[in-house]
Amino acid sequence: MSDIASLILPLFGLIFLGYLAARITKQPAEAMGWLNTFIIYAALPALFFKLLSKTPVEKLASWDFVTANLSVTFTIFLIVYFISKIILRARMPEATIQGLAAAYGNIGYMGPALAILTFGEQAAVPVALIFCFENVMHFTIAPTMMALSGDEKRGAGALLLDIAKKVFLHPFIIATIIGVAAAIFDIQPPKAVAGLIDYLAQAAAPCALFAMGVSLALRPLKRVPIELVYIVPANLVIHPALMYVTLSWVGDFDPIWTYTAVLLAALPTATNVFVIAQQYGIWIERASASILVNTVLSVLTLAALLFSITSGILPADLFVSK
Repeated sequence: MSDIASLILPLFGLIFLGYLAARITKQPAEAMGWLNTFIIYAALPALFFKLLSKTPVEKLASWDFVTANLSVTFTIFLIVYFISKIILRARMPEATIQGLAAAYGNIGYMGPALAILTFGEQAAVPVALIFCFENVMHFTIAPTMMALSGDEKRGAGALLLDIAKKVFLHPFIIATIIGVAAAIFDIQPPKAVAGLIDYLAQAAAPCALFAMGVSLALRPLKRVPIELVYIVPANLVIHPALMYVTLSWVGDFDPIWTYTAVLLAALPTATNVFVIAQQYGIWIERASASILVNTVLSVLTLAALLFSITSGILPADLFVSK
């Protein structure tokens, strides 16, 4: 159990330090601007490039793994979306944000840090694949559903252009494409550049987690939305459970890949969900509450999952007996 604590506590400790610093210093939200810029445009892209550029090319073409992962995540989105529509009679935009709150985990900030710390650099490739393809899916779902709801008056061409911009101009995805190209053509940056990339990559996880804590402090919980009754279990329990069963059923994946996908599926709601809610002016306060509640409760659920994995209770493949 001490091994689990050594994995969980530093990560959530950094989030707590960010939260505490924000509460004590009472800096405005605008003060986060340059830290977020550093994380999104420098540190995390450097981490993805560093890890992917050293990856054997054949591991990057794991389409069965990608397809299984996306299918599960999209299923979670649909489940919560239709629960919202049927039970609470929510409008399409609100149901969309709720679906994202359940399906869109914190795979950008927490994902790389927790997976690589737990499983080593072998987890880098599945993390990068999951991050890129899931973000493409989420960046596509949000504007498409808002356009279909009729709240956004844009033509199909403008909508497709907006989706393409969000996907192909995202710093993480650009870094991933460059990293994959470097792996394919066996290109290594000069020593000085490689040193800079190393420095940036080492700063990625601490800065991202600290920033997440600050973000949580800047959006305090005013009330617990009733929608969290189904969003929280879908996010923290059903998503990783369905991911585990599906990957076990689909194929013979490397245990590290399976465990990494399950771990990333168990992460709390991404802060990007709040950004999307704010962008469309829909479900803003409740999106913030979803992030906070899921993040706090994930301390327990992630600890339980990591204990199950590291102790051998959870086999890498549910349908293969030892």
